[in-house]
Amino acid sequence: MLQEERQNIIINQINLHHKVLTTDLSKLLNVSLDTVRRDLHELEESGRIVKVHGGAVSKSFHIPFQQPRVYAREEKREVAHKALSLFKDGMNILMGGGTIMLELARIIPKNQKGTVFTVSPLVALEVAQRSNIRVILIGGEVSHDAYVCTGPTVISQLSELHVDIAFIGANGLSVKEGLTDHDWDVVQVKKALMKAADKTAVMCISEKLDISQKLVVNPLRAIEALITELSPTDKRLQKYSKSMKVL
Repeated sequence: MLQEERQNIIINQINLHHKVLTTDLSKLLNVSLDTVRRDLHELEESGRIVKVHGGAVSKSFHIPFQQPRVYAREEKREVAHKALSLFKDGMNILMGGGTIMLELARIIPKNQKGTVFTVSPLVALEVAQRSNIRVILIGGEVSHDAYVCTGPTVISQLSELHVDIAFIGANGLSVKEGLTDHDWDVVQVKKALMKAADKTAVMCISEKLDISQKLVVNPLRAIEALITELSPTDKRLQKYSKSMKVL
């Protein structure tokens, strides 16, 4: 495989999952770790990615407030507008993190009534500056890769909550494995988010469907709604609609 082909695959994986691990790329591309590290170094030098310990993240995820090019932004905006239809005045709402959640945070109406709890400092700031809704940040150690609060303090705080609905992003979703992710700390937070809510809505672009990451968050039956940019009647959603509401 040519270097340009490898680097295009790396960029696609980073755009899709926000973060990739060097070891996973080595297996995917069937090349040595040193080759992957050289590719990542060149991609960072050209300003296309940001290297982190053990891998790389997308620039849109690394500096979201500087408004760089966000991967699949229009699709994420469509998902966000659909998710907003589930908001009702007076609700207690939990929100996870990620670029798709930031799009939702940016369109919450100024006069929305209720409370938003979130583990994402970025989401909390977006909601607070654009809406009069009450915002409570669930605080803890801030992940350098995911920009959400993680750790035992966060899990403890979430265990004391009982909210109407939790909105969670997806790194992978499949009928067989359910909701999955590659970060152990983030998985524990997502589990706690879902446990604290009467209902869970998963927000993701369609490229995340039929993908399984290494760690399982919860099976499909734990999810009440799936929100993508696709029409609810799209054939790609048929197998998911058997287990949950699709928007």
